[in-house]
Amino acid sequence: MLDILLVALIIYEVLVMIRGTRAAPMLAGLAAVGAALYLARIGELVTLNWLVGHLLPYVVFALIVVFQSEIRHMLSDVGRRVSFLRGPAVEGDSYDDIVLAANLFSQHQTGALMVIEREIGLRTYIESGVAMDARLSYDLLATIFRPSAPLHDGAVIIQKDRLAAAACFLPLSMNPVLSTQVGTRHRAGIGITEETDAIAVIVSEETGAISVAVGGKIDRDLTVEQLREHLSSELRRYMSPVALPTVGPVSDDSDAGQESALRAAGGPMSADEESAPETERPL
Repeated sequence: MLDILLVALIIYEVLVMIRGTRAAPMLAGLAAVGAALYLARIGELVTLNWLVGHLLPYVVFALIVVFQSEIRHMLSDVGRRVSFLRGPAVEGDSYDDIVLAANLFSQHQTGALMVIEREIGLRTYIESGVAMDARLSYDLLATIFRPSAPLHDGAVIIQKDRLAAAACFLPLSMNPVLSTQVGTRHRAGIGITEETDAIAVIVSEETGAISVAVGGKIDRDLTVEQLREHLSSELRRYMSPVALPTVGPVSDDSDAGQESALRAAGGPMSADEESAPETERPL
């Protein structure tokens, strides 16, 4: 009974892992090929059976290459669960500045992509951007995503209470089930969460909508309170409510207008450029 339960659990976890990803139709195709080969063996198709017998040893390596992303994600998920058993996450890290910055970007329809590192290191992606190693703050995030700033393109990567790098390049998700309305910034946010256990906070310039991507899945059109709840849940810690500044409508004609409007909210204004999917800049 224990043997059957363990096998059933493994099968269930694999199915949950690949559901809604590009691996699902590929696995269905492999099942169809397997069924055809089984019928060929029953029908005593000698040539086909000989071909399969010589190619079968290489199929395992082909599967590893094809499903490398899913295998890596599964192993990292197992490692993350084991690390949870060792003890709770760090309680001292505060991400209220991310919530405040997302609120600011949403009100001004400022595109932004903020990635929070967890158990799996993001060194490869940090090295693709501009190293900063600065203390995380609302003012710094607002300054980085100013359209006239040199670092406004790309993503910022956050390690605990430090902003590790800005203008980072992230892998784009190739998931075919994603909506065609999802632009490059959102695909990059989903892509980094498919490869690692990071959390991506995305603000759309086109609509000002706030989204959170975790584990290759994205929750869109979140309120600021829902964003705080998501971060609190994923980071396994309580985030106390903070006062959110309300910024009035601002003209996009100049940085001076943005700065004067933001001073009413208590910080420098920033913006990032995100276009519609067909004109959006790649990260």
